[in-house]
Amino acid sequence: MLTSLQVRNYVLIDSLDIQFPAGLGIITGQTGAGKSILLGALSLVLGSKADASLIGRSADNCIVEAAFDVHEDKVLEGMLAEKDLPWNGGQLVVRRVVAASGRSRSFINDEPVKVEDLSRFASRLVDIHSQHQTLLLSDRAYQLSMLDHFAGNSALLEECSGTWTALSSHQAELSSIEERIRTLAQQRDFNEAMFRRLDEARLREGEMEELDLEQKALANAEEIKSGLYSVSGAFSGDPQSDSPSVDSLMKEAVRQLSKVAKYVPDASGLASRLDSARLEIEDILSEVESLGQRTEVSPERLEAVENRMSLLYELMNKHQCADIAQLIAERDRLSGLIFDSDALCEKRDSLVKTVGADRERLERVCKALHDAREKAAGPFAAEIQQSIRDLELDQAVFRVEVTPSAVTRTGADAVSFLFSASGTAPADVAKCASGGEMSRIMLCLKAMMAKYTSMPTMVFDEIDTGVSGSVADKMGSMICRMGRDMQVFAITHLPQVAAKGNAHFLVSKSIAEDGRAVTSISPLTGEDRVREIARMLSGSTITPEAIANAKSLLSY
Repeated sequence: MLTSLQVRNYVLIDSLDIQFPAGLGIITGQTGAGKSILLGALSLVLGSKADASLIGRSADNCIVEAAFDVHEDKVLEGMLAEKDLPWNGGQLVVRRVVAASGRSRSFINDEPVKVEDLSRFASRLVDIHSQHQTLLLSDRAYQLSMLDHFAGNSALLEECSGTWTALSSHQAELSSIEERIRTLAQQRDFNEAMFRRLDEARLREGEMEELDLEQKALANAEEIKSGLYSVSGAFSGDPQSDSPSVDSLMKEAVRQLSKVAKYVPDASGLASRLDSARLEIEDILSEVESLGQRTEVSPERLEAVENRMSLLYELMNKHQCADIAQLIAERDRLSGLIFDSDALCEKRDSLVKTVGADRERLERVCKALHDAREKAAGPFAAEIQQSIRDLELDQAVFRVEVTPSAVTRTGADAVSFLFSASGTAPADVAKCASGGEMSRIMLCLKAMMAKYTSMPTMVFDEIDTGVSGSVADKMGSMICRMGRDMQVFAITHLPQVAAKGNAHFLVSKSIAEDGRAVTSISPLTGEDRVREIARMLSGSTITPEAIANAKSLLSY
């Protein structure tokens, strides 16, 4: 139940801190006093849309905080545990802060939460029946949910929704795979031709760089051999002349330095260094000769290399690849496209079986829901009909019609509420019921649902609109009976209803010193409550007769 509400800087409410008891609480006030503002503050803390227009004038933000005692709600305890939120012994404090930017922050027991989670938790805390909620009587989804609540179909509905979601997901996946298989089939010949050419090319990563070096060597082979021959000749000497080679000259120099070393020890090191240089030159010349021998002057090989390079460049341009590595990746991709179709066909066949199983399961749960709804429709209608007749519609007839519909996450049924105030030819309730009759029907629905849900708090915002006199008195009695089992708030203009409450709160508007209109709420007891009910009876001028009548209503 709601135990307290604190409001700061919300529209016309500067500051509000009020405690609420169990049972039936009555909220009254003159038209325009701000009852809807109070209800808006409660809706805000329960997750309704927030924007900067809610912030009171000259304030930086607005804060609404509501405290609930929910220690008996094990389902809510589990929901909080799922989100790692503190249970706090069933004492729940919900707070919503709206900044000047219009952004809001939400908290449960001082832990930040998403507004979607706040709304989900709030759905188990308070049911607010707004002034225009009777319009829901024309909503087929609402009518269906009422019947399902009565029938206790929550487990079946959860199974139906889960199965419907799974079926929709699997059908979408199957459709996607079938489309992909069709596309692959249309492109298979093209893809195979492209793959075959790349596969026959025997691609090897790094090959282009190797071919580039070989092509340069082959294209300049004669110049390379000539240069290498010149190097070799420069060191070996001219065989046509008597000039000695560099090697023989260096050997002679080493021999002479070795002789000098007998007298000059430093020459020994020079001889050793010179001999090492000679050996290094000898090794270099050996490699030069080997390189010359390996250098091939082959127009045929040059043509083959250039043809291979042209083929690779052509393939890279055709497939828009920067190098051989990308060509290899494209070849592998085409291979996957060709051979993936077999795997896709296997997956498609598996999904066909899964979709079939989903359909069978959905049909089974839809049938179970239909049977449960058909079974519950009669007792549901009978209970509502009796409640309506207790509100001075003695000849009223209320029926519930369950008809087949397209399959959705809620099953394969549509529900229609049929009503007749005169007892003849019941028709769609939204088309034949007056405003007062709609209010009575809605109250009967709410009263019945209070017995089948664990909602701890219910708020009625002028549900008695369009009724008066003895009917209003009976509606007040019905609301009062609901207050014995749960916490109920009734915002009303009818004194017959107001007199039924265990507690009475007055919403009033005053003008602050700075000229602003300010809304406040305060509890009424004793003579103050008598005078408020007398005002509701007689208007702005409270007569002695109205006072007496008010006392009579309160003592009834």
